[in-house]
Order: sequence, then C-alpha cells, then structure tokens
Amino acid sequence: MSDPRWRNWAGNQSCEPSSVDHPATVDELAAAVTAAAQRGLHVKPVGAGHSFTPVALTDGVQLSLDRLTGITEVRPSTGPGVDGRGGGDCTLVTVRGGTGLAELNATLATLGLALENLGDIDRQTITGALATGTHGTGARLGGLATQVAALTLVTADGSVLRCDAEQHPDVFAAARVGIGALGVVSDVTLRCVPAFRLRAIERPGRLAETLESFPETVQAHDHAEFYWFPHTDRVLTKANDRAEDGRPLNRLRYLLDDEVLSNGLFRVVNEIGRLRPSAIPTINQVSARALSARTYTAPSHQVFTSPRRVRFSESEYAVPRAALPDVIGALRGWLDGHDETVAFPVEVRVAAADDIWLSTGFERENAYVAVHQFNKRPDQRYFAAFESIVAEHAGRPHWGKLHTLDAARLAALYPRHADFVAVRDRLDPGRTFDNGYLRRVLG
Repeated sequence: MSDPRWRNWAGNQSCEPSSVDHPATVDELAAAVTAAAQRGLHVKPVGAGHSFTPVALTDGVQLSLDRLTGITEVRPSTGPGVDGRGGGDCTLVTVRGGTGLAELNATLATLGLALENLGDIDRQTITGALATGTHGTGARLGGLATQVAALTLVTADGSVLRCDAEQHPDVFAAARVGIGALGVVSDVTLRCVPAFRLRAIERPGRLAETLESFPETVQAHDHAEFYWFPHTDRVLTKANDRAEDGRPLNRLRYLLDDEVLSNGLFRVVNEIGRLRPSAIPTINQVSARALSARTYTAPSHQVFTSPRRVRFSESEYAVPRAALPDVIGALRGWLDGHDETVAFPVEVRVAAADDIWLSTGFERENAYVAVHQFNKRPDQRYFAAFESIVAEHAGRPHWGKLHTLDAARLAALYPRHADFVAVRDRLDPGRTFDNGYLRRVLG
C-alpha cells in the first residue's frame, strides 16, 4: 500500500492531502479550485517539493501541475531588456506552470534561447521557483522573477487573470513572488535572451582575502559567488562571464569533481560526520585543502546549475551587501565558540535590487548568505544562531528556506507587505489558498 503522505525533497516537511488533482488544462485547474472552495477545502499547488519551509503543505486539495508542462508560445519582443531597465531585444516565451527548470532550460537551448540568470539547482518547477523568490548571482541581475513579463493566475473563485505591468499591475507586482497566497499560476511569460556560453573560473582561496575583494569581484564579473568551509579559513570562489568560445570541461574531470567528490564522497563525509561530529572540522580542513582550480566554457544553464544529490536543510537570508563581512565574521565567531559542527559550505551570492513586493531584492542590492546542514543531523541551533546574526542587519529570509519570522517582523522588512496582504484579501477573501505557513508570514 502506498504512503498517502506527501514529503518534500529534504524530507523535513510532510502532509496528508484529502485528495490530489492533476489538471491538464487551465479550465480543469479553475474547475478544481472552484470545486474545492465551494466545499470549504484549502487548495495548495505543489511543484517539485524543493522548498524547505511548509509553504506547500495542505490538509485539503493538493494540485499537482505535472500535466501542465511545456512551452506554448515563442514570440519576439522589442520592449525592455530582461532586467526591466532597458537593454535591447528579447524573446517572450510562455511556459506552463508545472514545467521543470531542467526541462525548460533544455528546450530553450534547442530554440537558441536561454534565461539570463538562474539559481544553482534546476529541480524546481518554474512556478515553484518563482513563488519562493529563487535567484542566482550577479551584481547587475535580479532574481528569477525579474525575468517574468506576464503571468496567468487562477484565483479562488475560478477567475483567470492575465497579469502584466499594464493589466492588473498590482497583482503582477505581488504574484511574481506570490508564495502561493494569491492563486495558482498556470503559466508565465519569460523574457529570454539568445543562448550564450559562460567561461567558469573556479579557484580555492582564503576567507579574509575573498571577503575584502568581493565588492570588486562582483562588479568585475557577470556572476560571482564563493563557498566558505566552516571551521577553516578556506573558500572556493566561482566567477562566470560570457564567452564566445573556450575549452569545455573534460568529461572525466566532471565525473570526478561533480559526481564522485561533490556528491558520492560528500555523502560519505556527512554520514561519518553524523556518527562522529567531532571529526568534521578535520574533514573540512582536508577537503578544502584538496580543492583545485579549474576553468571551462559551456552553455549557460550547464554552468549555472549543479547536481545536488546529498539531501540537506537550508536557511538563507538577504542582507545589504555592506553587511556581508560582519555577517560572515559573526557566524565564524559563533561556530568557533560553540560545539556545533557543520560539513556543508556556507554559500555567498549577490543580486540586484528590483520592484517586486515580496522579493528579497525589493529596492535593495543584497548579498545572500545560505547555511546548510545534512538532513540527518539537527539544524535548529545552527540556524537559530544564523537567524539572530542576520537580524542585526535587516535580513530578509528566502521564502522557500527555513526561518522563524512572523508577519509583524516581515512587515518591518518589506515596505509593501501590507499592499501584498490587501491584494490577497481581494483575491482570496475566504483563504482558499491558506495554510499554517501563510498564516504565520502574512498574518
């Protein structure tokens, strides 16, 4: 007998929906939402389950969009550039909401197109990634939602709203990062650019020097980030820039670095650390010292994303870029002063400001700091310390990653929080799309 419970990718969230629907058309989707609302049932769409928070949990009707996939329209546009601030021609691509990012990237490549920026995981669905504010890295580039030109939203009464900067602009400002509170996004229209290649430069380094030069580094490259290995002063830096040509990554090197070391051996390391946490600092020292540089060129989506097969929990906060050294310094100091051990690197990225109401980048250029813990080890104390540190710097939490903030605190961090709630009140007065997570973060 199959288990009726739904679980997310990390295994830290689960629920037992009363039913699971798989609509194949927008009409079927609207009918499913209307029927559930009339019965007084909550409704939650679900994608790949890659969020670590309870954002997708429901005891009502779970809507899987796994039959609403694929590209439906491709047309040229001469409007604003991908970043919304001008910048030349782009192509508008409309894609159904249940389409996985990996599938989307591959299909765009066959069309000679690409998304200008991506996160480092492609297991999510496009609407799931948008709803939680997924981003990549790049000082002049916003999160994934800044590449949205329009979207279609199915609301609680079965209405189908087509939203963009001119049609229902307030809904558009809210729904691009909508955390599942406003309705079900059945499709999105994305501003895509001609396919491009990236030259990736990865180098080991030292934490102090990397932090000192990071402001210049992020301005000098299209995309830049680094990974700090806790209990050491070692980092791995990554810088990606557009390139017409260059040497691809050797297949054997890829298998060794990305599969054997970053996944297979890393899993073993974390299992050892689970049984013997005191060994982790030594393991991190050895692992960091074993890092070697590599440079290669590949299609953009292959550089942006990496396989992540070792399961973990994660908390991520956006802080003003100037606060980054203080945040990392305080986190390092806390780890040095406590017996908490962490095998997963701390990831640091950047993104541009935007105008999306619940985006972490709303009217602020940020650095993003993400902390992880092996999913078989407790994370509460480490994540609580991290959250306390970023609270000193007006840290805004990633909506799909673990945090404890409530509506009162979030309203102080997001100037348009009340406007978002007002749109929600209008579109879903009966709270069809409600769950415990939304009650906590929206009130």
